[in-house]
Amino acid sequence: MHPLEFVLFRFDLFGVEEKSVTRKQESSAVIERERERERERERAMAKHEELSIPIYSSLEPVYGEGSQLEEAQLRFDKLKSKFLEVFGHPPDVFARSPGRVNLIGEHIDYEGYSVLPMAIRQDTIVAIRKHDVGEAEKLLRIANVNDKFTICTYPADPNQEIDLKNHRWGHYFICGYKGYYEYAKSKGVDVGVPVGLDVLIDGIVPTGSGLSSSAAFVCSSTIAIMAAFGVNFPKKEIAQVTCDCERHIGTQSGGMDQAISVMAKTGFAELIDFNPVRATDVQLPVGGTFVIANSLAESQKAVTAATNYNNRVVECRLASILLGIKLGMKPQEAISKVKTLSDVEGLCVQFASGRGSNDPVLAVKEQFYQSRIDRGVINKNDLGLYVFASKPSSGAAIIKF
Repeated sequence: MHPLEFVLFRFDLFGVEEKSVTRKQESSAVIERERERERERERAMAKHEELSIPIYSSLEPVYGEGSQLEEAQLRFDKLKSKFLEVFGHPPDVFARSPGRVNLIGEHIDYEGYSVLPMAIRQDTIVAIRKHDVGEAEKLLRIANVNDKFTICTYPADPNQEIDLKNHRWGHYFICGYKGYYEYAKSKGVDVGVPVGLDVLIDGIVPTGSGLSSSAAFVCSSTIAIMAAFGVNFPKKEIAQVTCDCERHIGTQSGGMDQAISVMAKTGFAELIDFNPVRATDVQLPVGGTFVIANSLAESQKAVTAATNYNNRVVECRLASILLGIKLGMKPQEAISKVKTLSDVEGLCVQFASGRGSNDPVLAVKEQFYQSRIDRGVINKNDLGLYVFASKPSSGAAIIKF
């Protein structure tokens, strides 16, 4: 198994020259190993979401051993040579971020409720080089190892607007670029004058497949930019930043995709809670394998978000506001305070309690179906057929008395 977390890599870009190791070097290696163990102990004591993005000097901690490591090594070798071929310089640093599958909790993250995703081995790797301040060309040049994606060039301007009517694959990197500058300034980081960036992308998360290829791209881009500028932040902050980043391309993301891509761990799913973002490890069966089947039906969220995904987000938010008003909130208060269904859950519980029930869904049943009951379209006694809550049930059975 390989660590499926969002990581940085710093290592010799063109191999390790064989040379004899002196006793002094051996002593330094022992000291460095002890320091690494101490850092690991400190990391183990910290809360998962409080940790910063780990930085590794080799691929083994991320991709493990065997064929997965060999495949990863080939990809990184190709990235290095392609980067030099395209830009004439080696990259400064790499960042990778995985795709994900969601085990429990579809379309509820943007309602403020918990989800249970896990990361997959398919990921996006970003190689990046920051130009020196003195270099004349202040451009963001974004290339891809896949030749079907032509090179994209943008000005080195964090205030630029993304042209949503003219979709380009490089827009996802610009999401991370804008997000980095916005967040760094909010944290009081001296971002200096904008400089050019050379960027090369290698993504193997199938696009439009529901495996969050866009989140993997935005997350790896954002952290690569941070690394190029020499900064790092706690995972929970980066998870929120990257969620905000993707909204620059028009997707009102709930944050699940970015949170798992940033905070995943090998062998675990993560119970992701929101407001604030936090992650709890959920151990998966040791040696277990999840079969992920691609239907090959693509969903271009960046193109259709305004009419599909975002509509659901807006409709759920409007329904939550209306429910808050029906349960006693003043209209202006509901409009300003209610963002998700979880914001009015307390009112739903109070409503149910006043009717001798502990089922918060009762508020939805009565408030949103009352007009149909009044018109005789629905029998109040039949409401359970339309809206209901259920705990996990047993499977099929034969009962013989």
